[in-house]
Amino acid sequence: MAADQPPSSSSGPEQPPQKPLSSKDTKKKKEEKKDEDLSEEDLALKQQLELYVERVQDTDPGVQKLALESMRQEIRSATSSMTSVPKPLKFLRPHYGTLKTFYEQIPESDLKKYLADVLSVLALTMSAEGERESLKYRLLGCDGDIGSWGHEYVRNLAGEIAQEFQKRQYEDMPIDALMELVQQIVAFHMKHNAEPEAVDLLMEVEDLDLLVEHVDSSNYKRACLYLTSSASYLPSPDDVLGLDIAYTIYIKFDDLASALRIALHLDNSQYVKQVFASTDDILLKKQFSYIIGRHGLPLEVDEEIAADENDREALQDIINNTRLSEGYLALARDIEVMEAKSPDDIYKVHLIDGRASASSSLDSARQNLAATFVNAFVNAGFGQDKLMTAPAESSSGGSTGSWLFKNKEHGKASAAASLGMIHLWDVDSGLSQIDKYLHSNDNHVVAGALLGVGIVNCGIKNDCDPALALLIDFLDREDTTIRIGAILGLGITYAGTHKDELKVRLSNILGDPKTTLEVLVFAAISLGLVFVGSCNEEIAQSIIFALMDRSDAELGDALTRLLPVALGLLYLGKQDSVEATAEVSKTFNEKIKKYCDVTLMSLAYAGTGNVLKVQKLLGICSHHLEKGETHQGPAVLGIALIAMAEELGADMAVRSLERLLQYGEQNIRRAVPLALGILCISNPKVTVMDTLSRLSHDADSEVSMAAIIALGLLGAGTNNARIATMLRNLSSYYYKEAGHLFCVRIAQGLVHLGKGLLTLSPYHSDRFLLCPMALAGLVTVLHACLDMKSIILGKYHYMLYALVLAMQPRMLMTVDEDLKPLSVPVRVGQAVDVVGQAGRPKTITGFQTHSTPVLLAAGERAELATEKYIPSTPVLEGYVILKVNPEYHEDH
Repeated sequence: MAADQPPSSSSGPEQPPQKPLSSKDTKKKKEEKKDEDLSEEDLALKQQLELYVERVQDTDPGVQKLALESMRQEIRSATSSMTSVPKPLKFLRPHYGTLKTFYEQIPESDLKKYLADVLSVLALTMSAEGERESLKYRLLGCDGDIGSWGHEYVRNLAGEIAQEFQKRQYEDMPIDALMELVQQIVAFHMKHNAEPEAVDLLMEVEDLDLLVEHVDSSNYKRACLYLTSSASYLPSPDDVLGLDIAYTIYIKFDDLASALRIALHLDNSQYVKQVFASTDDILLKKQFSYIIGRHGLPLEVDEEIAADENDREALQDIINNTRLSEGYLALARDIEVMEAKSPDDIYKVHLIDGRASASSSLDSARQNLAATFVNAFVNAGFGQDKLMTAPAESSSGGSTGSWLFKNKEHGKASAAASLGMIHLWDVDSGLSQIDKYLHSNDNHVVAGALLGVGIVNCGIKNDCDPALALLIDFLDREDTTIRIGAILGLGITYAGTHKDELKVRLSNILGDPKTTLEVLVFAAISLGLVFVGSCNEEIAQSIIFALMDRSDAELGDALTRLLPVALGLLYLGKQDSVEATAEVSKTFNEKIKKYCDVTLMSLAYAGTGNVLKVQKLLGICSHHLEKGETHQGPAVLGIALIAMAEELGADMAVRSLERLLQYGEQNIRRAVPLALGILCISNPKVTVMDTLSRLSHDADSEVSMAAIIALGLLGAGTNNARIATMLRNLSSYYYKEAGHLFCVRIAQGLVHLGKGLLTLSPYHSDRFLLCPMALAGLVTVLHACLDMKSIILGKYHYMLYALVLAMQPRMLMTVDEDLKPLSVPVRVGQAVDVVGQAGRPKTITGFQTHSTPVLLAAGERAELATEKYIPSTPVLEGYVILKVNPEYHEDH
């Protein structure tokens, strides 16, 4: 590298053009020019180094040793800064070849090793690309400390080791010498706060176990953070391995709450039990129970988990979410939103231009049905509303019945079921309210009441299983509506519990040749929900047989498309486990074969961020189809479901979906809005909002309806003012279109979900854990929305209630050691990605300080603003138990 020379300072006056010089002359000229440019000390250094090079080749070993020592000193003292190439390395550049040749000639001795060390450092700037000379000489040199040559040298070595390792593995050569060096490098990196580089090197040489020995209490958190966040970019099975190591490290340093999150992410119940067994602190165990309850893992508390019977009962209560309703209502009281809202409070008709108010005469049953849903979504979990539970106004009996009967036939089912939504999570009062409708003479009302029972119990497990006791008898009724109500109710209540009793009963319905198509489909969906992610072969078999036995006419029915979804739910997020079933699906009838294949793949890889599968699905979307093929819809949804695993993938998926909008066929465009909706669910990103707003005026009615529903999903539970305004404008734009208006109303209900206290996002715990039940509910609804006209706008609108599986309060509720609410100041701000950053960077930005309980929006994080308490989990979300900090002293 010639000394950098500013162009202005050309030496001497301008010279007249001369005849071209021979190359030798040019070289000489350049050398002289270069020498003139060096400052005096540089020149001295250069001559000094050249002298050393000559001396090294001296015949006297003493002189050689001295020269090498001095050269080494010079290089070492210079490698401290790495902003530019160090001077000694620059000046020794021409002599690299000479030293190399000399090295080959001298006999084996300590001196030779010494020279190898120096050559190894020189190779940093000299060696040709891909030669890996630095590593070669390092392995030949002394076993001294490599760190003394500086960071850049160690980094370069690590890179060369990775390449060499792959080559040696490929050629089956020994790798022991390499591994010794890896040990040194990892130790060096860990000492110098470069955990990510250590982890990367160990991943390259496939030996992550080494990490466990090298981490200490000061750097384990950073190392694990890097491991867990890079897991979503690693191919299977490396991702699981990385998480396993992180789990081991967390257990080693007693960071049990973090270990539990990883155990849940891996879906490993052995690990979960091990975390409980690793501590005797009952408060910690209660905190774990809160995390498990939020995740929805059906865990039976046994002797291993807690020895004392009272403790066991207390933990089981928390895991069963029995106190969820209490906490949610406490949050509502704190934020002062207890007052019931009517649908008109949401529609805000007075803010719209004149023509919309004239539309109220249009199809009033459909309008009332929409109002039923809005009412259910907005007052979800509050236990009171203005339509269904309003107190009796006249002495002639309640007005509750009157709203119910303002709905037609199947509308009554949704109206009765909305009671379940209003009393969400409050099992006792909910069941007593719904009970009177179970004895009605109207089958639709009974069916709705059964579904309502299921909804009330959603996510709440109870020892006496009231839902099972109530609903199981209705499974064998004659009337299909009642059967569907009971089946769907059971599916929603016991989602993710893997209850064997239901397996038997519902599989019998699937296997019965007399079962009508609609009952069969709902039985399959419920099985999918109850056994979500269980990979249960028997159930898969019964759904496959049900699919094979369908006639051509039935396969054309919109509902039949939900059978592959039910099958996919069994393998939700379980990746390769789906392959055997996918092979079988290739033998299905032509009509459903591709649809089933795509659906299975998209669900099995949902939430994994697997790039290869996303590419495959994009490939499917690029084909031009024959008439009547519909499998591109699920492919588009699949892209979103797989890519939602991490932020980067989600952003890229949004861009890919934009492309599909421009170039895709009609059936692809119909699914794109829904895909955008699930990708940013309860996370109103402005860019996505604008795209959906544009699509909501699309010429194709299916696209615009999907876009309207997607706007609702995008803003679900956020009360986002911009989306609310868009929807109000849409309601006046579509005032003549009953179907569109219905969709607008549903979306308005979703945006104000639980008056803005709920979220539909299936992710929790800092976007690290994906709740399978929540995702299952969302997937079911999205697939139903793929054929809006025949399912949601037809008579199966009650499928929208499957969204209840994903509803969770987006709160941070701090409680004291007796689990009573405790108000403390917390800072809430945008979460910052601090993976791999040096030092202790701030994890949130632009924060405000509130006192708990507080709401957390998408992408927000909270941290305690006081030192008085210590939280028992690093991620402040949901219920957090605070312990008093013994070292805290209040300053007077």
